[in-house]
Amino acid sequence: MRIGLVGKPNVGKSTFFSAATLAKVDIANYPFCTIDANVGVAFIHASAPCPCFELRERLQAEGRMEPIDEKDPRQGSICQPRTGSCIGFRRYVPCHLVDVAGLVPGASEGRGRGNAFLSDLANCTSLIQVIDASASTDIEGNPIEAAGDVLASMNEEISFLTDELDSWICSILEDGWSRGTRRVQAEGEKGLAGFLLEKLSGIGATHQMIHSTIEDLRNDDIDLSNLWQWDNTMITEIAKRLRPYIFPINIAANKADLAIDEPWNDIESTALVIPTMADMELALRRADASGLITYESGECDFSISAEKSLNEAQKKALHSMHQRLTSSQGTGISQLLEQIVFESLQMVVVYPVQDEGQWVDGDGRILPDALIVKNGINAKQLAYQVHTDLGDGFIKGIDGRSKRTIGAEHELENNAIVKIHSR
Repeated sequence: MRIGLVGKPNVGKSTFFSAATLAKVDIANYPFCTIDANVGVAFIHASAPCPCFELRERLQAEGRMEPIDEKDPRQGSICQPRTGSCIGFRRYVPCHLVDVAGLVPGASEGRGRGNAFLSDLANCTSLIQVIDASASTDIEGNPIEAAGDVLASMNEEISFLTDELDSWICSILEDGWSRGTRRVQAEGEKGLAGFLLEKLSGIGATHQMIHSTIEDLRNDDIDLSNLWQWDNTMITEIAKRLRPYIFPINIAANKADLAIDEPWNDIESTALVIPTMADMELALRRADASGLITYESGECDFSISAEKSLNEAQKKALHSMHQRLTSSQGTGISQLLEQIVFESLQMVVVYPVQDEGQWVDGDGRILPDALIVKNGINAKQLAYQVHTDLGDGFIKGIDGRSKRTIGAEHELENNAIVKIHSR
């Protein structure tokens, strides 16, 4: 799963990426600071407590482990994550982010990075459009002195991205449309579905997306039997109907701390909209990494660890950030990512193990891997997620809690613990 960060230049997109992943990227106050896509890993809280809580309870009940020590820095967690961490049974799980180079109007016609930008989005499961909630930049990302109609500016940003994506999909469909109409004449709706999938599978379209789009068109009484009579308006209509399925967009109303009032509440969009403060998140995470403060991403508070080493300017800056962080109930970065992954995309977390009794891998590590997977994934599909050879040789799975055998088609629930048996 990959979430693409997209937006016009100079809205804080690369800062958002760096704040979420702590990756070092170029951040500057001019368009096209980012030229190529950056890929990094953000760690977000799993939607349910780590199963090491259950394991600890069992071991304590059996007298094999002492109660949690108040001084325990991990607050009772006993798992050994290969990636991420777990403190107080709150498991951090990895989520891949892609910082796509800045977009400008006309990308579908070759402006900016043109189709190179659009191609970077093809393998993304979902998109976050970072927009400027302070309206301190124009539509091409150039700084401006004074904000005009902030809401109109934000709606314009959102519209130009969807327009570019619609135009891109439309241009793909127009290439070979006459051949598609012949398939419809010969095969009806089945031919239309086949043509759309053939043309758009390269940018992430699936059978289900195509089916849902055709169903939407049919529900609106659009005649799908005479495509050879359609003009560009109808081809554009298909592109617009497909785009939300192929490229679901969520909105990060960034620079929220500089915005007047809360203009994001009136945005004309059905997308998930969360106000964010990427600059503050990055500053707090860097201060935490340097030992100046203790801060956990997603929280609305932090404590100063080394106050004596701070000068007056640093103390004043931290005090100001603390006030804004508390009043805003967090910077919005973790909140947005977690809502996208676990609510919008309906992903779940599963824990593959090699020993279903002790919940360990071959090296004895407790619950080392936590995988974000699509809700409804079955045991065999999970085996392929772990390793291709496990999927090819799949025999059966074992539920780590009940110890029952589960078959290839058994759907896994959130927080499932599974041992895979393979040839």
